[in-house]
Amino acid sequence: MSPRTPPAPAPTGTRSRAARAGLAGPPRRHPRTTAAFTTLTAARREALRADCARLAELDDTEFGVRLLAGTPTHETRDPALLRNWAAAATEFGRELAASAPPAADVPHPARVVETTGGLDQLLLARYTSRPEPTVELFTDTIALGEHLVDVLGWRDRYPTGSLRAAALAHEHAHGLLHHAPRTRRALRDRLGHTALRLGRLRVPGHVAGADELAAHAYAGAVCGLGRSPLLLTAALMGAVQALGED
Repeated sequence: MSPRTPPAPAPTGTRSRAARAGLAGPPRRHPRTTAAFTTLTAARREALRADCARLAELDDTEFGVRLLAGTPTHETRDPALLRNWAAAATEFGRELAASAPPAADVPHPARVVETTGGLDQLLLARYTSRPEPTVELFTDTIALGEHLVDVLGWRDRYPTGSLRAAALAHEHAHGLLHHAPRTRRALRDRLGHTALRLGRLRVPGHVAGADELAAHAYAGAVCGLGRSPLLLTAALMGAVQALGED
């Protein structure tokens, strides 16, 4: 299953990164422990492995295209243009990871809180800016994702601790993009989108969702992942659905 179309923007003061990463959906009840995988029938387990293997055959840029295609304002864009933007944003995120100080060496701008309840909303992490900047890490979803990596045999792609580390690195990347005007302009210039042209005057345009792709690429690079975090979030969404249906 491919990542779902991202939901409408969250209320002011709240941004859900995981939502735009393809994990968010309407609240529903899901298995709450990694032991839930043991309840899958052999047939369902093999079907899940096959579905995730098909996902893994897609290149990382394709997941970027799907994220952009599901982002408001891009519904009617040419897929070739979305692919170009996805590739450019991903490359920018990787370059940012290579040039920026390691996330571990820079104090995180937000308070980090570990909590549960992420499986009810299919969230890995959530950022809130009020009353103080806070990153909530949903340990139940993260634990299920880590177990899924073992079930799928993807540990070479996602080392132990990948989901938690990637969630924090993702937020760190957003801090670099949102609080550094020069970096934000550099991403916009790399994408080359034109919002308005008057004669020789060109007004660069914002590409919605590009910062998410750059942040995913940044997280994948600094955490040493073998594939984009978007592949794992798509697989995790399929796994949760399988657990709910079995």
